[in-house]
Amino acid sequence: MMNLRALAVAALSLASLAASAADAPARVADGILVAANGKTLYTFDNDPAGSGKSVCNGGCAALWPPLMASATDQATAPWGVVTRDDGSKQWSYKGKPLYFYQADQKPGDRTGDNFKSVWHVIKE
Repeated sequence: MMNLRALAVAALSLASLAASAADAPARVADGILVAANGKTLYTFDNDPAGSGKSVCNGGCAALWPPLMASATDQATAPWGVVTRDDGSKQWSYKGKPLYFYQADQKPGDRTGDNFKSVWHVIKE
């Protein structure tokens, strides 16, 4: 039988995992990472993983809007926050900044997957 201390540690661990999932900027739906609005998220091969920044700015960001983070958002691995060229904040996953595709009109759309062989959905 589990002692009370072990039970308390297990309960705290489960609570921590639940809080992390609740605070996450995205979730998995049908094996793909999606934002809270249900829209598909993408990574860009030209963003070096772990660089702490996005190389998709200007016209690129108009077509591939970033998943924005607030200045006060706190990231817990595998989530991160990168600083964009304009100083705004963007969510990242496993070191890669996250984006929407402007042509995706509704949750479940994945029309940007493998766009120009450099944009990809995040499969989990």
